[in-house]
Amino acid sequence: MTASAMHDFHLPVPPGLEAALLAEVRELGLAKARVVPGGVAFSAQWTDAWRANYLLRGASRVLVQISSFPCVHLSQLDKTARKIDWAHWLPKGAACRFVAHCRKSRLYHAKAVAERVERAALDAIGGQLNGDTGLRIQIRVLNNICTISLDTSGELLHRRGFKQAVVKAPMRETMASLLLRACGFRGAEPVYDPMCGSGTFVIEAAEMAAGLAPGRGRSFAFEQLPSFDADAWSAIKADRKDRRPDFVFAGSDRDAGAITAARANADRAGVVEFVRFSQADVREARPPDGPAGLVMVNPPYGARIGNRKALYPVYHALGETLRTHFAGWRVGLITSDEALARATRLPFQKPGPVIDHSGIKIRLHRTAALSG
Repeated sequence: MTASAMHDFHLPVPPGLEAALLAEVRELGLAKARVVPGGVAFSAQWTDAWRANYLLRGASRVLVQISSFPCVHLSQLDKTARKIDWAHWLPKGAACRFVAHCRKSRLYHAKAVAERVERAALDAIGGQLNGDTGLRIQIRVLNNICTISLDTSGELLHRRGFKQAVVKAPMRETMASLLLRACGFRGAEPVYDPMCGSGTFVIEAAEMAAGLAPGRGRSFAFEQLPSFDADAWSAIKADRKDRRPDFVFAGSDRDAGAITAARANADRAGVVEFVRFSQADVREARPPDGPAGLVMVNPPYGARIGNRKALYPVYHALGETLRTHFAGWRVGLITSDEALARATRLPFQKPGPVIDHSGIKIRLHRTAALSG
């Protein structure tokens, strides 16, 4: 398998964030990328997939398609799976795990589907099962079409190794980056979060401004594959130039434990020099010194934390604080409840699409720069 061969790749993303991820993928130089059901697809060389794993902030995985074929019964699946050149994709003796999903198809028993592909692959490479850390092979049967893919990422890409301290209802870094992008953030302005929790939005924005690769602190599954080229991979990692932002990224939270967690996460991420966290109630939130930028906030929704009725005063106080003290700043607010968003009395534009956030349907609400 050569690094220059072309392959089909798929980037899963929560519904509602496809457009934001597509824009990021195209900025990476993959101009022919396109939105498909469940994410973004592109055709490229192996080195592009390595770059995608290393540099994309919004994708949850990078999957490479091994095979796709019509299939309506298990014997057909078994026969076709055994025709795949598994040694082309997987190293000899590899530890693997197989995950299957079936929908709108005559093949509906996911466990049986996974077992057929598992036997074919492991027989071919002399491999073994490892349900925890093995190379992940994904089988999807949709409308009687079976698609077999190999996960080149390993652990989900939001697991970057820096956010070890978390508080209640954390947001994944991948989703945070796409929501920042949907608000127009590209790293050239400050970001402030008045309900920062463990600091995800603030740290993510600081990393983007500093040009830090999200994959810089972890390994990837593709490093175990026959296609891997250590020299080419080293060149990709070396082709980065970090920069120091000219402004501060800041967050505040009334919970002292959240501030401790945020500071520890920022230190591990290497952005502590230009990030500031402070303990403060939302009524006490004030912008950091310097130019106006983006307020990015993910308040409690009521669906996950606390009582919904008790949140109206919180949203009202948030809106009053931002209108009074954050003139010139844009606002991005995430919530599952339109009435709570309206309680801020902020001049929101038309809300963004519905996004699936761990089973909760949320939307992004944005403003233009607030007037004084």
